Amino acid sequence: MAHWFVRFGGVNLYDQSHEFLRQCWLEWLGEQTDRAVADVFGYHAIQLGMPELDGLRANRMPHQWLADVDSYGADWRSLSAAEPGHAPRPIDVDCDSHALPFESSSLDLVLMPHTLERAGAPHETLREVARVLMPEGHVVIAGLNPFSLWALRQRRFDWAQRLGIQRGVQASPFDVAAKHWIGVWRLRDWLKLLGFEVRMVNMGMYRPGVASTKWAQRWSGLDAWGQKLWPVAGSVYVLVAVKRVRGMRLMGPPWVRKRVRGRAAVKQPASAMNREQD
Repeated sequence: MAHWFVRFGGVNLYDQSHEFLRQCWLEWLGEQTDRAVADVFGYHAIQLGMPELDGLRANRMPHQWLADVDSYGADWRSLSAAEPGHAPRPIDVDCDSHALPFESSSLDLVLMPHTLERAGAPHETLREVARVLMPEGHVVIAGLNPFSLWALRQRRFDWAQRLGIQRGVQASPFDVAAKHWIGVWRLRDWLKLLGFEVRMVNMGMYRPGVASTKWAQRWSGLDAWGQKLWPVAGSVYVLVAVKRVRGMRLMGPPWVRKRVRGRAAVKQPASAMNREQD
C-alpha cells in the first residue's frame, strides 16, 4: 500500500499535492451525483461504498442507506479520514457487492461510486444490482477511464506495487491498485445485456495527475477545455442507466382461426334460372 504520510523526524508530513487532486475529484464527483439522483423518484435508495461521498444528499427518497461492500476494504483510504474534524457518514449495511441483502425488485436507485473497479467479480456485482432494482429503476455508476492521463499514473503505481518497487514511485491519485479497468464502452455492453438503457455519460478531470500542487492548479484550465477538445479522455466518468423490462404480448388460443377471405360463387337471379329451365 502506498504511504500517504511520510515520516520525518517523528512528524508525519502529509502529501498535499495528491490531497489537492483527490479533493478536486471528490468535488466533481459530488456535483455529478447530485445532478444524476436529484430527479429520481421512489422510496428506497442505496449507495454502495465510498462513505466520504454523500451521494444521495440531493435525492428525496424517504429510505436511504449507505453500504460498506467488500470492494471497499482496509486498503481503501477514505479522503475524509485525513481531514481533521470531519467524520464520514455512518455505515448502515455491511454486505458483499455480489450478494446484496435485499429482495428482488425492491430498490428504486443504486449509486455505485467506483465500486466495480475494486469488486472481485464486477459482472456479478452488476447482475446483482439488476436483480434488486425495480423496473424503471436507476443505477448511477462512477468509474475510472482507462484511456486518460490519470490511468497512466495509476498503472505505473499498480505495476510498482506488483513488482515490490517503492523507491522513486509516488502514490497514485486513488491510493490503491485498481482490480479492474472498465471503460465506458465495455460497461455499456454489460448494461445492455442486463436490460439497461444508458441515459447519460459525463466525463471530467482532464488535468494530469501531477505530484505538485502548484502545477495541478495551473493545469486546472484543462478541465474546461477537455470537454470540448477531447471529451473521451476524462479521468473519471459518471454513467446513468435505467432498467427496462419488456412487456408481454398476450396470444390467443390455438383453436381460434382467422376467417380467410376468398371468392364466393355469384348467385344467379331467379328470373335467369327460370329461363334456363324453359
